[in-house]
Amino acid sequence: MKPMNHSLWNPCLAALFAVAGTTFTSGQSVLAPPPVEFSEMVPSHTGEAKATTRAAALRTAPENDPLFRWGPVQVRPHMNYRFSYGDGVPVGPGEDYDTAIHEIMPGVLFQLGDRWYLDYTPTVRIYSDDQFNDRTDHSVRFGGGTTYEAWTFGLSQTYASSSDSLAETASQTERDSFVTGLSAARQLNSELSLQLGANQSFQFTDDYTDARTWSTMNWLDYQFHPDFAAAIGAGFGYTDVNPGYEMTFEQLQGRITWQAGEKLGLVFHGGFDFRQFLDIDSPNLANPIYGLSVIYELFEVTTLSLNGDRSVNASLYENQLTESSRIGLGLKQRLLEKLYLSLNGGFSFTSYIDLTPDQHVDREDDGTYFTARLSTTFVKKASAAIFYHINNNNSDARDYSTTSQQVGLELGYSW
Repeated sequence: MKPMNHSLWNPCLAALFAVAGTTFTSGQSVLAPPPVEFSEMVPSHTGEAKATTRAAALRTAPENDPLFRWGPVQVRPHMNYRFSYGDGVPVGPGEDYDTAIHEIMPGVLFQLGDRWYLDYTPTVRIYSDDQFNDRTDHSVRFGGGTTYEAWTFGLSQTYASSSDSLAETASQTERDSFVTGLSAARQLNSELSLQLGANQSFQFTDDYTDARTWSTMNWLDYQFHPDFAAAIGAGFGYTDVNPGYEMTFEQLQGRITWQAGEKLGLVFHGGFDFRQFLDIDSPNLANPIYGLSVIYELFEVTTLSLNGDRSVNASLYENQLTESSRIGLGLKQRLLEKLYLSLNGGFSFTSYIDLTPDQHVDREDDGTYFTARLSTTFVKKASAAIFYHINNNNSDARDYSTTSQQVGLELGYSW
């Protein structure tokens, strides 16, 4: 399945990258990530800039005509099926089982002109072991942008319901999230630009905490060279966790964007996150934060990637915060014209912070993951892949250490 033509979205992406500072509570999934084709189906307006390269941007135009076209509206249905067998999949702390998993992912993407899109993809997940709950998850993504005089405006809205197993809870965890992003960007002169962003994120769970966050992040960017820019950004936000606490936070960050020739792209931002707690007797916190995305096209058939971040989030557990650091490496290699090898691995470290004086949470997790996927395309619109995935989480909290492995097959078809 081909990703969308990102060149159509550059004005929107430039504005949407201004949105940052979101506080999420969702943890890392134990299961293998969705197929790459599924995740690239529409632009990922998450508020964090991702590195790209000029060479890659020129190769992302879709080659296939849509299934239907009504004026400016293109309709592109897509279907993915994945069968996997996993061992050590947690259903609760200290309880893990071996199970086969069927995942059926039908969906449809609407391209609205050259600036707007709407995608809906449900995931029907069926387990062979009745210790797990079968469920249909949902993903809806809408976004795009427009311009008015010297301003570029962006909007993104996502809804996701999920029920997979998380490392944080060591169990199958049902949650619903709603994320809204608004942005505006203006070129002040030939070198200086202003990027404004506001974000709203809600997450609801059945057995854990609910969190609502409103935040803003604003950047002043200076283009030193056509291939190099630096920015300074400031933002603030408010989070309400129920049951739990309320908090305010401020962020001060710097950012560099470097396009080194045709093959190397880099985006890095970093700074500090300052947090104050309104209804609980807990000291203020100051933490370093950062985000990194690097893409290097070693050859036309070989792409290396590096990504990482450090963030402070509301935990799914009452009156707790998480300080999380992650780093990941990736390799994409084309083999024999029709085969594609994808290797991704990394590690994470998460510290849980107790915010109440009468509780003593002493939990630190360090995790590693690795995914290998061999894929191919045929009859232009169909794809197939086999994969191996391992996720390991070592925790000093009893019953929260997990090691799960999966092997599987994926089939896809798209217009």
